[in-house]
Amino acid sequence: MRLGINLGYWGAGMDADNLAVAQEADRLGYAVCWAAEAYGSDAPSVLAWVAGQTERIDIGSGILQIPARAPAMTAMTAATLDTLSGGRFRLGLGVSGPQVSEGWYGVAFDRPLARTREYVEIVQKALARERLVHEGEHWTLPLPGGPGKPIKLTVHPVRPHIPLYIAAIGPKNLAQTGEIADGALLVFFSPEHAEATTLAPLRAGRATAGKSLEGFDVVPTVPLAVGDDLPALADHFRPYTALYVGGMGSREQNFYNRLAQRMGYEKEAAEIQERYLARDRDGAAAAVPHRLIDDTTLIGPVARIADRMRAFAEAGVTTLSLAPAGFTREERVAGLRAGVEALELAGLA
Repeated sequence: MRLGINLGYWGAGMDADNLAVAQEADRLGYAVCWAAEAYGSDAPSVLAWVAGQTERIDIGSGILQIPARAPAMTAMTAATLDTLSGGRFRLGLGVSGPQVSEGWYGVAFDRPLARTREYVEIVQKALARERLVHEGEHWTLPLPGGPGKPIKLTVHPVRPHIPLYIAAIGPKNLAQTGEIADGALLVFFSPEHAEATTLAPLRAGRATAGKSLEGFDVVPTVPLAVGDDLPALADHFRPYTALYVGGMGSREQNFYNRLAQRMGYEKEAAEIQERYLARDRDGAAAAVPHRLIDDTTLIGPVARIADRMRAFAEAGVTTLSLAPAGFTREERVAGLRAGVEALELAGLA
């Protein structure tokens, strides 16, 4: 099992710290550094900056939002970043959520699975440097009746195939991801619930494509906090968990809430959402069960984290992307080093 680092969103006065964290991860031998985007910093700018100041670590978009870019633009960005980084780019895609898609980009959040499949087809065709011809429900290239003609990408990516990942949570999205992608970007991954919530649909999708999970990259982002006081460490992640389970999306469309329910937290997920949507954020955080946090994070002393890393590896994780807790560069770098120490102690390095 390899280690990755998830920088999350850029900005908020942490720019220099994020770069230092990425550089330390590079020095420590981490496999990949992911950058996110929502409606603030964009991922490609961050990844280009990190790539120019690191040597070995891969750079990955976690994620490029599908409603933000035409698929051909995404292919251009992927080819450019792969070239600039010397073949170190990993392309992560996702549909985002209805609030961002419709409120920020003005793109209807309809038929996200069909839109993703079509988007991936166009991106892969463009990256293969084929002349771009596509007739689909969401895109038609070239536009009929106009001056457009089939053209192909002028940039030559360093590699013949850029690894493509999809952020997936729901069973149908996971199955499709297994079918059409090289890896899955996951959140709130629990080794104890992995087979039912994640691996079974991924495996079904791979089977549809005539493949197995062999060679498929299973990549959860997992918050990490090192120390001896487990309740206090879990408290670090209560607001984060409450935000996603309770406040991310609408009451009717919250993929994270549904995931918590599939993990057996139906009553708790409902209470967290009710409190969060009533603007009782402290109450929502207090309603998050300790067990849910412990299941989906790495908390405790290094030896305990090593034991949990074994559980993640046994559950099928191939790249464990860490999100170290901390408000300072020193705290986050210490978390990176603890991650390496735990991986070695677990015998997984």
